[in-house]
Amino acid sequence: MKRIESCQEVYAVATALQVPIAVMLIAGLIAAITDVWKFKVHNVLTLPLLASGLLYHGVMGGTSGLVASLLGFLFGFGVLMVLYVLGGMGAGDVKFMAALGAWLGMPLTFYIFIASSLAAGVYAVALVLLYGKVRETWLNLRLAGYRLMILGRHLGSDDALVSEVTRTDRRQRLIPFTAMTALGLVITVLLAWMATAP
Repeated sequence: MKRIESCQEVYAVATALQVPIAVMLIAGLIAAITDVWKFKVHNVLTLPLLASGLLYHGVMGGTSGLVASLLGFLFGFGVLMVLYVLGGMGAGDVKFMAALGAWLGMPLTFYIFIASSLAAGVYAVALVLLYGKVRETWLNLRLAGYRLMILGRHLGSDDALVSEVTRTDRRQRLIPFTAMTALGLVITVLLAWMATAP
């Protein structure tokens, strides 16, 4: 019963946000294409998207709309910032999730983050199994754990990420997280719609 109520809550939020969801679906498609193609999410998309989300909710919902948009932005930015600091996420991924939060607010951004993380996890397991990188993956997880233990002191995570993106075997090693976020958005909206459809 709680699951149905939770889906109904997400659906109610989603139907109230039809324009923001349409904007994010289009932006997500564009970002997913560039992320899969070049492993890059461009500022020319994310920064105007972020500003327009805050502006839209400020104009349409007044102070309460702006506050809801800011909460979504802060969650979207903060939840991926830890991974960025650890060197496991690009800045474009962080900015896209922050823009998604600005457009969709809470709790929808939270549900999309969960769906995106699950999709990325499935993608990662498939890469590990497909390309036989179990040992290398284990070493990378241990390195991330060590970085986390020393509270974010990292050794050139930006440089490490740039070198990973330029490797010839990058498709065997990297997860296009913004593409997973776009997939998470679609999954979340579809599940909410299916759960409340008659």
